[in-house]
Amino acid sequence: MKEIHEKLKKNIIDLCSVMSVSGFEPRASEELREKLAPHFDEYRRDAVGNHMFIKRCGKEDAPLCLVDTHFDEVGMIVTEICDKGFLRFTQIGGLSLAVLQAADVTVYGKKTVRGVITSTPPHLRGGSSDELEDMDKLLIDTGYSKETLEEIAPVGTPIGFSPCYGELLNGQIMGKSFDNKACAAICATAIMDAKKEDLACDVALLLSAYEETSRLGGVATGVFSLSPDYAMVVDVNLARVPDTPKYETVPLGEGISLALSPCTSRALTMASKKLCEEKSVAYVTVAAPSSTGTNSPTVNLVGEGVPVVDVGLPLKNMHTYNETISLDDAYSLYRFTAEFIKSRDIANSFAKSGEELPL
Repeated sequence: MKEIHEKLKKNIIDLCSVMSVSGFEPRASEELREKLAPHFDEYRRDAVGNHMFIKRCGKEDAPLCLVDTHFDEVGMIVTEICDKGFLRFTQIGGLSLAVLQAADVTVYGKKTVRGVITSTPPHLRGGSSDELEDMDKLLIDTGYSKETLEEIAPVGTPIGFSPCYGELLNGQIMGKSFDNKACAAICATAIMDAKKEDLACDVALLLSAYEETSRLGGVATGVFSLSPDYAMVVDVNLARVPDTPKYETVPLGEGISLALSPCTSRALTMASKKLCEEKSVAYVTVAAPSSTGTNSPTVNLVGEGVPVVDVGLPLKNMHTYNETISLDDAYSLYRFTAEFIKSRDIANSFAKSGEELPL
């Protein structure tokens, strides 16, 4: 297990370091082609920035299983270039003002620029020193001249938190963009490690676009073009910390979460729960009465409908530059993905020519 933990940690950090601010996912094509494509039979990218990798099992008329993990990350975008090397910006996706001041950021222009978001000392603030600055009052300090920035980082340039990663005790790792590229890395590793002869189906790994900025998401076009028989949508879930509501969070270190929701397939969810129990994969179940907050509702409604199970990876400090996950949970997700794509019971039951398992 230690060897897999180290492998997962390396792959997570490697993939999370790739820039994919929501709306700018196509920029990752070259790096993804290099890192992932050699381990799959097919790779393509569509017009909205979805990256699709397919591994064939070699069986004629095999069902297609979709593994969706959105690949975009929250970030920022340049809105104005000011004197003395400062940039104004706004958010792409939901960012917390509480963590922005003094954050280390990377401006992805014609040249990569390191920057720091300004923080006004409490000595210079009027009113309460505990009040947070509005985002439109924050600036990014780069040290470059206005003229240089207009050339290398014009208005519309994406900005992300700088890739910096570390470890805590008990197998926890921290850094930026674990939402949701950690899930992408874990699932990709499981699919790449699987032997073709063990697969019960063809497998499509969809690194979907702009989930962070659209409730519909880019996933719709990817699912439509792939036309899978059944799917698992994998996204991070809110890990429980002190003073957070228990019903809205999941425990860290106790495995993946499986959502029970009107917008997912109850039959496929129950089959996944059974699979976890048979293969000793750690998991918890959560209720999502209206929406899972993930791509699952969209995947479920594409084309003639796709049976989908919603799988979560617990994560602390969501949408910050120090998101935190447990490698034990990462291992649970790795094992579940591997068992899911090898399950002939699930493949036979959810192939389009077959019938769903009973409720």
